[in-house]
Amino acid sequence: MSDRTGARVIELENLAYSYGGGELLSDVSLKLAPGSFHFLTGPSGAGKTTFLKLCYGALVPTSGFVRIFDRDVRDMSRDDVAQIRRRIGVVHQDCQFLDHLPLYENVALPLTVAGFDVAGEAENLRDLLAWCGLEPRANALPPQLSGGERQRAALARAVILSPDVVLADEPTGNVDWEMSQRLLTLLVELNRMGKTVLIATHDLGLIRAAKQQVQARVLRISNRRLQLAGADL
Repeated sequence: MSDRTGARVIELENLAYSYGGGELLSDVSLKLAPGSFHFLTGPSGAGKTTFLKLCYGALVPTSGFVRIFDRDVRDMSRDDVAQIRRRIGVVHQDCQFLDHLPLYENVALPLTVAGFDVAGEAENLRDLLAWCGLEPRANALPPQLSGGERQRAALARAVILSPDVVLADEPTGNVDWEMSQRLLTLLVELNRMGKTVLIATHDLGLIRAAKQQVQARVLRISNRRLQLAGADL
């Protein structure tokens, strides 16, 4: 497909999105190139989560276009969106788990949903948990996990299908600085593997730390518009 070698994996063109009778986003245009690293900032309620949902097809714009891997979201069936979602890993702000299942089964859920033989993927699953520093906690139930462990488990679950794009919504919002750095290191490593990464965050310290490790572009939602943030970050 052209997105593997072309100029974009996700493209927003003249996008607007209205919610509850008011316009939340207006005249937004952006191209996410393969292997790029972006931060999305803006005040609480500015529309960062909505923006991410538009990027993976969970929402359809009120006007304008969203193209994911050169496919217009408006032209996709629910099955099409489900297939596309296998190539986009999402780390949600409030990561939800099935509390009765151990961590490794929660992380493996996307494999089950996609129809893979989980037993046949056991070695890959172990490697992923080790990469996230979670192998010793593989059999722990979600209520037994710390905030940092939950966030790393959410990241592991998001990348279990080896997606092309990783979207993370405030992935360090509920953890301390040391754990924020650990999560950032994992996201930077994913980017160095060729993944396109977009992180919504209000943590300017995290952005400054990332800029020392990776070439990151910083976007800001302000007054319903998307702007390129200044170099003062």
